[in-house]
Amino acid sequence: MKAIGIIAGGVFRDSIRDRIAYGLVFFAVLLIAASFLLAQLTAGQDVKIIKDLGLAASSMIGLFIAVFFGIGLVTKEVERRSIYSLLSKPVTRSQFIVGKYIGLVMTLLINLSVMAIALYLVLAYFDWVTPASVKAAWESSALDPRMLKAFALIGVELMVMTAVTLFFSTFSSSFLSAVLAAGVYIVGHFGDDLKHLDVTVNSWLLPVLGRAAYYVMPNLSRLDVKAAVVHAEPITGAYMAVAALSSGLYILTLLVGATIIFSRRDLQ
Repeated sequence: MKAIGIIAGGVFRDSIRDRIAYGLVFFAVLLIAASFLLAQLTAGQDVKIIKDLGLAASSMIGLFIAVFFGIGLVTKEVERRSIYSLLSKPVTRSQFIVGKYIGLVMTLLINLSVMAIALYLVLAYFDWVTPASVKAAWESSALDPRMLKAFALIGVELMVMTAVTLFFSTFSSSFLSAVLAAGVYIVGHFGDDLKHLDVTVNSWLLPVLGRAAYYVMPNLSRLDVKAAVVHAEPITGAYMAVAALSSGLYILTLLVGATIIFSRRDLQ
């Protein structure tokens, strides 16, 4: 556990020091603030626009960090040959993989927290300057705590994508890892559509392939509750627990797979 903590701490420090991460988070915060100005142009939909754009920006910036930092967790160590000095110490390859994963997840969750705070600050100001007569027409309050549920599931989604990217980085190049991770993200958001492809497609092969992809790919659409939160639809604790548990099992499977592949990889 000590070795895992040291590796995770190293990844966390490197990620925090990296100017790219700061730039991406700043860009997300800027988008959230810009949504406030955009909302002024749309009467009656102000709060919805701020929430929708804020949640979407937080999700996409988090995804960029997960993918573009994740692809270098293993490949950079191998390319720089720093992996040899690291593994020559009392550190196993499984500890290396788990430590790298935990370190990047810590970075992602802190960045996501910063973006959540920024969104709530923008909404708090908007709530402060909006007349009570206008607030009465809102579906939910500006500081609706249900948005935290959306941020929590965004965090779970980013944890899944970090595991996906790390898995691919154990056996492929940085470019291919990014492409494959992007493919998983896109397909993962059409999980329910893939499962019921036989209803819309007149073919026997495509539904079979779609159903196979449904069971192999993570069902990221179940983690996407941004629209539901914006429109004040209920998100139950049971729903979140099931979504988080199934995602946790998928993450565990990917980490085990990544450890097995990396353990058998010839680093010479």
